Amino acid sequence: RGKIIGELMEQFLEPNLIQPTFLYDYPRDISPLAKTKPEDSQTVERFEGFIAGMELCNAFTELNDPLEQEKRFLEMGRTYAEGNEERHPMDEDFLRALAYGMPPTGGFGMGVDRLVMLLTGQHNIREVILFPPVRELER
Repeated sequence: RGKIIGELMEQFLEPNLIQPTFLYDYPRDISPLAKTKPEDSQTVERFEGFIAGMELCNAFTELNDPLEQEKRFLEMGRTYAEGNEERHPMDEDFLRALAYGMPPTGGFGMGVDRLVMLLTGQHNIREVILFPPVRELER
């Protein structure tokens, strides 16, 4: 369910978010590291910021329950076996660290390259990346 919602948002909604817009309360299925909302077990505490049809930032409350995190890693592994190419591999060290105790934490990431695109009016990220990846030439 969450993957379908995510794909529909990516294809139809996000390109039309021209004005600064924040989308929040994402499906748990597509946010395996984010904490679930207390009042809704299918929704997580996450937001993304968009401008000019581009995602500029992504933020969420970190899941700090080791048992729930392990369950989500296992679920991601199952869906990977069923053909879902996006997954988070089981990270035993991370789970062990969570078991020792992690205080409530949040994360925020901003795409600096996309911000530069916005500020310079570029439409292709390759125009603002210092060393863009290049495909190998066939010989």
